[in-house]
Amino acid sequence: MYFRAIERAITAAVTAHEGQVRKGDGGAPYAVHPVHMALILARRGMEESSIVAALLHDTIEDCESWDLERVEREFGEHVARIVDELTEDKTKSWRERKETGIAHIARMSAEAVTIKAVDQLHNLESLRVELEETTDPDGVWSHFRGGRKGTLEIATRKVEALEKRIDPRLSRELRRVLDRLIELAGVEAS
Repeated sequence: MYFRAIERAITAAVTAHEGQVRKGDGGAPYAVHPVHMALILARRGMEESSIVAALLHDTIEDCESWDLERVEREFGEHVARIVDELTEDKTKSWRERKETGIAHIARMSAEAVTIKAVDQLHNLESLRVELEETTDPDGVWSHFRGGRKGTLEIATRKVEALEKRIDPRLSRELRRVLDRLIELAGVEAS
């Protein structure tokens, strides 16, 4: 099968995030993250618009050449509305952005909240793998503004908010990886 909008969104994500790398992840190109999210959503049978929005979910906040108008112009109003729901305000502090994002989960559309959950799942799984493979866990945690404790506290609160809104299978996956991260970290997250 061929999905033109998905191919265009993959190209846009790869181009927009060119030169950006993931925290940790061995310096993987940032575009690996939205592409992996798109794969997870496709495996879950999500609509094309959700997959496209996932591919573009960080372009507005992380890429100078992208704004909401461009997303709407190139991918339509529906995709733009979802991406807007997923976009953090980078003028706020890390803590303010995370607090606002957690509160926003209760009001997100069903599509956006599923994408947000998959975003969280991929981020937590990537972190889990890195922690399981490293000999320097403190080095891994040093990439995160919240450090070990703050990152896990926010992740726990985000997963708790998402669990109220998402498919139970996805909820169980999120909880499983979060519990493993807390175990690996050796701290209480709340």
